[in-house]
Amino acid sequence: MSGAFDAIVIGSGITGGWAAKELTERGLNVLMLERGRMIEHQSGYTNETTPPWELPFRGFGDPQLNASDYAVQSKGMGFTEWSRDHFVNDRENPYQTTATDPFQWRRAYQLGGRSLVWGRQCYRWGDLDWGANARDGHGTDWPIRYADIAPWYDHVEGFIGVSGSREGLDQLPDGVFQPPMELNVVEAALKERIAERWPERRLIMGRSSNLTEAKGERSHCQYRNICSRGCSYGAYFSTQSSTLPAARATGRLTLVTDTVVDSLEYDPVNKRISGVRVIDAETRARTIYRANVVFLCAGSVNSISVLLRSADDANPHGLANSSGTLGRYFMDHALAMSVVARIRGFEGHAYYGNRPVAIVIPRFVNLDGQDREMLRGYSYQGSATRRGWADGIGTPGIGGGLKAATSRPGDWTMLLGAFAECLPQAHNRVTIDHGKVDSLGMPQTRIDFAYGDNERRLVSHALEEAKAMIGLMDADILSESAEVGSGGGAVHEMGGARMGRDPRTSVLDAHNRAHDIANLYVTDGAAMASSACQNPSLTYMALTARAAAHAAEQVKGGALAVPA
Repeated sequence: MSGAFDAIVIGSGITGGWAAKELTERGLNVLMLERGRMIEHQSGYTNETTPPWELPFRGFGDPQLNASDYAVQSKGMGFTEWSRDHFVNDRENPYQTTATDPFQWRRAYQLGGRSLVWGRQCYRWGDLDWGANARDGHGTDWPIRYADIAPWYDHVEGFIGVSGSREGLDQLPDGVFQPPMELNVVEAALKERIAERWPERRLIMGRSSNLTEAKGERSHCQYRNICSRGCSYGAYFSTQSSTLPAARATGRLTLVTDTVVDSLEYDPVNKRISGVRVIDAETRARTIYRANVVFLCAGSVNSISVLLRSADDANPHGLANSSGTLGRYFMDHALAMSVVARIRGFEGHAYYGNRPVAIVIPRFVNLDGQDREMLRGYSYQGSATRRGWADGIGTPGIGGGLKAATSRPGDWTMLLGAFAECLPQAHNRVTIDHGKVDSLGMPQTRIDFAYGDNERRLVSHALEEAKAMIGLMDADILSESAEVGSGGGAVHEMGGARMGRDPRTSVLDAHNRAHDIANLYVTDGAAMASSACQNPSLTYMALTARAAAHAAEQVKGGALAVPA
């Protein structure tokens, strides 16, 4: 098997699935390596329709088990008793971080990775974002601009299906959209009032990979909002529902699960990756796979860790690290739950189903390039909802009276949470700790990360603006916060193997290829040189598709052949 491949893709999540699809469709024989277990589409979603009364803790989960085995994962949205098997066991998969600023590393080790549990929000970056580093001098200049990536956004959106509205905003470019989901009555009212007060601001429905129209074998969304359990309808984009079937259809994909990548083997004479060293997760047997090109798509932290673990005599500080920047300039969006408010005046209104998509208020600060008291910007996500039976939790009473009280719709509430851009800082970094090893004997990953003053200024500004917007409604603010959440809380970790124009200050070139190693591509979040304030996964997919097209041309032309 080891000599039968043109390309090896490490990881089967959002970017790994895209790499496998694009490379196989362009004629390459591809081996995809996944460290976790096999989960087949539909048949593998074991708790998708399990009723709560069949679960020991009715969906809430065992608090003692969560504390002992899922202390990090259980803090995230999407983690429930139903979806627990789609997240790693923290006790069995340790990593190191700081006690003062602990980083919450959310992980999903199985076929499909976090594509089974992601938030599904899909936003383009505009030239405001691609040019931000060059404009204010923080971070290294991106080697591409919006014009370079726009056709690949089209390509990705057209395949995965993105529902959303066209708004004509430079800071949030329009894309290839299915019809958007509907705002509810409270959201629509706030949208109208914001537009009247601040014409430059928009409240829009989120752009999401939840389908509103059927697409091929995939059905439209069923409005269940249980996405993280897996969706047999294929109504949201995942590796299982979308890219994996496409790659398999070519007949050029080999998939191997339960296989952990230890490190990459480097040929110093030809300056090429000559092999991928793996460990069988069950037997602990070791194997080396070989191919002409390697795509590293293991997730930003794991991809960095693989490169650091691959250090050798020729590369004592890790592969592709002649710049000394590998692991540095690590980022995550600064997330703050700005405002939660009770909204009056809409008691006679309700809504259909459980919509799985939030509203968005795109960035409206620092759009003119004249940064004020803070650099870059922020956006909001949130929703208006009516409380249901859960209002009765903790309410005194028993029997018919309590039942009657909890059968009526509760109050309308509105949440606006801020996502603030995180500046790239050298001291925010990923390293490996050779003094502590995991169950496979590999050094543990360490994450040192803390938000800075600029992120705090952004979320403080976002709080005041959120209060002003909510103040347009008949509202009581129930809670407000300018407190930045823990790093990792947004689950948008990125950077550490950044793209750049200059090999002296960056790891990857304009095609996501390592400056130092011509047959190594890194296309997951590790490649990011800045964070913007939009969810980044659509950009990862577009960069991956673009890089795969480049790599396929190189392989077919013989430029990446590894000498025997």
